[in-house]
Amino acid sequence: MSQVDAAVSAIRAGELAVIPTDTVYGLVCDPYRQESVQRLSDVKGRAPDQPIAIVATSVERLLECIPELRGRSAAAARSLLPGPYTLVLPNPARRYPWLGASRPDTIGVRVPDLAGAGKALLDAVGAVAATSANLHTGRNPCSLEDVPEAIRAQAVLVDGGELPGVPSTVVDLTGDEPRVLREGAVSASATLHAVEAALSAQAAE
Repeated sequence: MSQVDAAVSAIRAGELAVIPTDTVYGLVCDPYRQESVQRLSDVKGRAPDQPIAIVATSVERLLECIPELRGRSAAAARSLLPGPYTLVLPNPARRYPWLGASRPDTIGVRVPDLAGAGKALLDAVGAVAATSANLHTGRNPCSLEDVPEAIRAQAVLVDGGELPGVPSTVVDLTGDEPRVLREGAVSASATLHAVEAALSAQAAE
C-alpha cells in the first residue's frame, strides 16, 4: 500500500495523517468526526478553544461542504483559492462547530494549490480538518524530519519532499472590513488588495 493510500484509509477510519501542502506539512483528520478533530488538537497540544480549518480539494468541494458560503464569502473564495490563504468566513448554519471552537458561527477554510502526493490524497478524501504538523507554538515543518516525533508516532506519514515552510496567510472576512490575522506566504498588503479586488468585482456584478 502506498503512503497516500495508507493515509486515505487512516483518515476514513478516524485516524490522523501528516501530509504535504503548498506551504507546510499539515496534521489532518476527517473533518466530519468531532472525536477525530479533538484527537488532532490533543496530539498537537492545542487549547480546545482554538479553531481548526477545513481544507478542501477544490472551491467546488468547499462549497458542497458549506453550501451557505454565498455572495461575499463565495466571491472571496473563488478569487483567492486555490492559494496560500486561510479565509475565516461566516458559518451561519454552524456547520462543524468543533472546528470553530469558541466561534462556531465562523469557519476557517483553505483550498491549497497542490500537486503530487498532497493533491492525490485530497482528491481521494475531498476535505480534511488541518493544522500545521508541529506542536503548539513550535517551528513550522517544511519536511517530514521537522515534524516532532510526538506527532509522527501517532499519524500516518506522507512524504512530499521539502516545502516552502511558510504558513498560509489568515484573513478574517466576518466583519465589515477584512483583517489579516496572520501574515504568512502572502504579505498583509497584497492579501488585502486581493480581497478588496475580489469584493469589488462581486459588488459590480
